[in-house]
Amino acid sequence: MATYLIGDIHGCYRELRELLNKVNFKPQNDILWLTGDLVTRGPDSLKVLRYIKNLGSSVRMVLGNHDLNLISVYANISHHKPKEKLKKLIKANDFAELVFWLRNQPLLQVDNNKKIIMSHAGITPQWNLLIAEMCAKEVEKVLSSDIYHPLLMDFMYKDIPNSWSPNLSGLSRLCFSIQALTRMRYCLPDGQLNMMFKNKPEKTPLPLKPWFSFPINIPAGYSIIFGHWASLEGKGTPKMIYGLDTGCCWGGELTLLRWEDKQYFSQPAFITR
Repeated sequence: MATYLIGDIHGCYRELRELLNKVNFKPQNDILWLTGDLVTRGPDSLKVLRYIKNLGSSVRMVLGNHDLNLISVYANISHHKPKEKLKKLIKANDFAELVFWLRNQPLLQVDNNKKIIMSHAGITPQWNLLIAEMCAKEVEKVLSSDIYHPLLMDFMYKDIPNSWSPNLSGLSRLCFSIQALTRMRYCLPDGQLNMMFKNKPEKTPLPLKPWFSFPINIPAGYSIIFGHWASLEGKGTPKMIYGLDTGCCWGGELTLLRWEDKQYFSQPAFITR
């Protein structure tokens, strides 16, 4: 039994299947971890969602910001753009079923045996693991309920606090948690999130630093797996922090990490952009 971790798929179905074939992935025996952003930009978001959903308990995934945007499109909170390549998915007869399945996926995965922590964007230095788990569960409870609409409305269109406080409450607290778990890249020296920059660290002005440059308050021996940040190209993170988004949907490659021996595998994009 092997544990495979894959970065942002973004609708790149052919690359996903080719990569899984390279490692001889067997759903009946192996476990597949996914960093989120299953959809948009690539050509086959519908096929990706159907395939991952049908894998059932063989998959452990987290939601990314693009997955949340898809849920917002379904709920008529936001409108899809042509570059997102969602038309086929939105017209599918199982669109509602797929969105319901997405709404019931977590924002944070923790395996205490393998000592793996996964979220789409990472773990903010203003949290410890217990706070991260608590905040993720608070969001998941609302997102999977019938009252998720106001949460996504606020997340998409209202100002969100950029700094954590235990005194945050209501939708502001939930929206900060989503921002930290799905959109975060850079922080100020006090740990406050800065959402303006997406480039590589060497092209970003000081005093901003990547979230993983700060001390992260997690138990000793645990590793953090994240996606979201294609411009890093999987490089420049400290030991035991693994960035797996290598920009397949931008013409890069889809990356897989086999956990047992920490060996990387990759599949170049079939279509360059």
